[in-house]
Amino acid sequence: MKLFRIVVLIASLVLVACAQAPVQTEPAVAAAKPLPKVVAQKPAPAPVPRAAPLPNVDLSEDILFKLTLAEIALQRGQPHVAVPAFLEVARVTRDPRVARRATEVAWSARFLPAALDAATLWLQVDPDSARARQTVIALLVNQSRLDDALPHLHKWLSAEPERVGENFLQLSSLLGSHQDKPAILRLLRTLAAGYPTVPEASFAVAQAASNADDQATTLASARKALELRPGWELAALFQARALERDSVDQAIVFLEGFLKSNPGARDARLSLARLLVAARRYPEARKQFEILVGEAPNNPEIAMAVATLSLHAKDYEAAEVQLRRALEINPKDPDVVRLYLGQVSEELKRDDQALKWYSSVTQGEQFIPAQARYAGVLARQGKMAEARKYLQDVPAVDAQQRVLLTLAEAGLLREASAYQEAFEFLGAAVAKTPDVPDLMYDYAMAAEKVNRLDVLEANLRRVISMRPTHAHAYNALGYSLADRNERLAEARTLIETAHKLAPEDSYILDSLGWVLFRQGQYQEALGYLQRAHEARPDAEISAHLGEVLWALGRQAEAQKVWAEALRGQSKNDVLQSTIKRLAPAILQSAQ
Repeated sequence: MKLFRIVVLIASLVLVACAQAPVQTEPAVAAAKPLPKVVAQKPAPAPVPRAAPLPNVDLSEDILFKLTLAEIALQRGQPHVAVPAFLEVARVTRDPRVARRATEVAWSARFLPAALDAATLWLQVDPDSARARQTVIALLVNQSRLDDALPHLHKWLSAEPERVGENFLQLSSLLGSHQDKPAILRLLRTLAAGYPTVPEASFAVAQAASNADDQATTLASARKALELRPGWELAALFQARALERDSVDQAIVFLEGFLKSNPGARDARLSLARLLVAARRYPEARKQFEILVGEAPNNPEIAMAVATLSLHAKDYEAAEVQLRRALEINPKDPDVVRLYLGQVSEELKRDDQALKWYSSVTQGEQFIPAQARYAGVLARQGKMAEARKYLQDVPAVDAQQRVLLTLAEAGLLREASAYQEAFEFLGAAVAKTPDVPDLMYDYAMAAEKVNRLDVLEANLRRVISMRPTHAHAYNALGYSLADRNERLAEARTLIETAHKLAPEDSYILDSLGWVLFRQGQYQEALGYLQRAHEARPDAEISAHLGEVLWALGRQAEAQKVWAEALRGQSKNDVLQSTIKRLAPAILQSAQ
């Protein structure tokens, strides 16, 4: 009997196996997935499915045995047996279906070298398969073999000239998570050089340059993409974000110009409104809100976006109007709207109304935050015992909710400056429920407030060991060392690790600036602190930025930063102590 002339038996084996044991790609190897689909501006029609060339091979007992062995081993959770068996059959038969199956199984088991072997064989026996080539590319990239991936990338892009733009966007998505950012930039520049008139090619280079912190190339490539496709909102938004890194005002000017030519670009208008709020140009931001609402009066997403920006601008009455509008026109998540309405009511000193809104939030993602806010209102009214009992009585549906309620109760104590009580409360919670990273992290933060630095360091190191991607644990430990001016090299390493995990986090940028300042690198520190302050003008960030400016001899700028911070956050301990130490006259004038 011929195996691939009469394919029913083996095909049924493979198909049944696929149905019984579907391949689930692990999140840890997501960077090596086949290229994800990205919708381009004008997507080309999908290619007509093509039948793969099938070999003419005898179905021997040995082949049948190995296929059966592989499938049974897979069903029994023994990929170390299944993968070699599939690979051996694929090599003997050179059947693309078996090679693909071997690839999928090896990939699912995270046997990536074996997956690459299988995918390479798959491509050899079916050289016209775009899926096989994409898989080889993804696996080569995953294993940092970019030079080996390059010829495959050239062939993939040239094979579908009508889809080259879409494929560049897919490629950018695939390569974005690769660790060697400069190498990815070089790779994309090489590929894009062959497509000088394709806007997506320039856009992909701009994204890679941004990831590699090459600001000049980022801006040049983003501008080229927009020149090649005027009115391309995605490229305009990207260029605005790139400009924002240097100057919010430059980004505002750019978006204003883009909107003059493209007045219907809603996302660009929303971005402009956000930047105007960040620049505290509230009357101009309000004009953009009015345009957005006028263009889409019955769009709940627009109403929510305008409401959120109004909240940032502290225009609470305008926010309330838009939130009520969003609630009336059927938002995707009404509980989010109710939670925001409760917060707005608090800001407007309408506590009874705030409590009603929080009570109306149903069991779901916003339920615990709403209960925490409800208790916070009670505590602010001087009803601390009642607030704590309220949280203790909230019915938790699982252990995670109970942890969140415990953290909320500890938060009430911190807000009341009951630091010792918060420390003891969290210590008891950790003793009762050990090895919960969120509890241990908060316990560490409480320990810092009562100068129990031994507890802080022990718990943060435990959190890091349990959750190596917990950026804020690295940051908190590094910052605690930097703030005490101790073990600065170790502090910097910890904070840089946090920065790699969360490169845009304002508090981590602040910590990085602060440790550089402690190491005497004032100018380098200033850049990070300015970025942190632009994104989040928090009192502590303002204190640090002002101190670095002061050390650089720019006292007038420092005083301006501190004076602005005092207007909204005058009770912050770090801000107060910094100003008292360096410019006490500012505090006297602010009183």
